[in-house]
Amino acid sequence: MTELTTRQIQFATLAIGATAQPMGISATELHNRLKECDLVRQFLFDCYDTLRTESIDGVAWNVQEALRNWEAKFAKEGNKL
Repeated sequence: MTELTTRQIQFATLAIGATAQPMGISATELHNRLKECDLVRQFLFDCYDTLRTESIDGVAWNVQEALRNWEAKFAKEGNKL
């Protein structure tokens, strides 16, 4: 595993924990919901370079918004997550 991959994983873990808390859900539940939409890879890993420059509150807000938008998109299209 490269250093960047390790940092991305650590960042994703921190972001998920920081986002789950204000949502009132467990980090595991949030991880599962993000994974269903492929947002762990598409958002947390692929956007790591941009997201890591934000405050943890900003990251948590962005994760919530991304999840809300993706879940709404899937619901609108009638797709099952």
